[in-house]
Amino acid sequence: MKNHSDIKRKTFIVLTILIFSYMIIPAVFAEEGTEEKAKVAIIIDDFGGNIDGVYRFLKAEIPITVAVMPFLDESTEQSVAADELGFEVIIHLPLEPIKGKASWLGPMPITSDLSTEEVKSRVRKAIKDVPHAKGINNHMGSKIVGNERIMRAILEVASEHNLYIIDSGTSADSVIPELALEMKLRYGVRDTFLDDTRSSRNHVYKQMLKLYDQAERRGEAIGIGHVGIKGTDTFNGISDALKYLEDRQVEIVPVSDIIPTAIDVDPSGFWQHIVE
Repeated sequence: MKNHSDIKRKTFIVLTILIFSYMIIPAVFAEEGTEEKAKVAIIIDDFGGNIDGVYRFLKAEIPITVAVMPFLDESTEQSVAADELGFEVIIHLPLEPIKGKASWLGPMPITSDLSTEEVKSRVRKAIKDVPHAKGINNHMGSKIVGNERIMRAILEVASEHNLYIIDSGTSADSVIPELALEMKLRYGVRDTFLDDTRSSRNHVYKQMLKLYDQAERRGEAIGIGHVGIKGTDTFNGISDALKYLEDRQVEIVPVSDIIPTAIDVDPSGFWQHIVE
């Protein structure tokens, strides 16, 4: 058994080293010009069809995260193309909303009437249909994200395939963060929607500035935009804001770069490991 005074002495040494490090490291970074930049991730939803904005984003050099709806005419093709062009790909999984038209969900959505096994089967099929996916985010889903049975089934399949989860923020009752923590999955939550079905180019630009403000305060932020009816306005508004972000040294990164790892989420036991 260790002497109590030895443990206290080791703890004091460790604390002293850490405090000293925090005092000197920022100064060193400042001298060398290596201060960590604020980061934003931009997810663009609704890839998978030949709709407005798809090929503008794929041909541009904006490091968006491409969210592909499964089972559409070009889902697999666009997923492969995005991956070959260096974009991070995720599955934009259609989930039943509280209100809305069934046609908005596309083929084989996750609905509340499905059995647990059918939910898992559809998620596995979606993974096959969207090759190279690194994660999943929800398309709509205000009814499903609060359903623990269904979300647990989705996250269990995500865990099987080592996929991270992004909560698109369509419901305040979402159980995604709670379940992701329990299941030790990497996850993130959307901070800002960059557009909507009526938004203009200027609106998207202003939302990008809002995303920058969030990243500046917290070090990172996640924004979600869409291809589709207003896809060109979304592309142009984001493009207009690139110089603003560049001047303020904000880096656009794939979403996997800013969601926490298991170590970040659960640092319990850190001191015990050091002083023993």
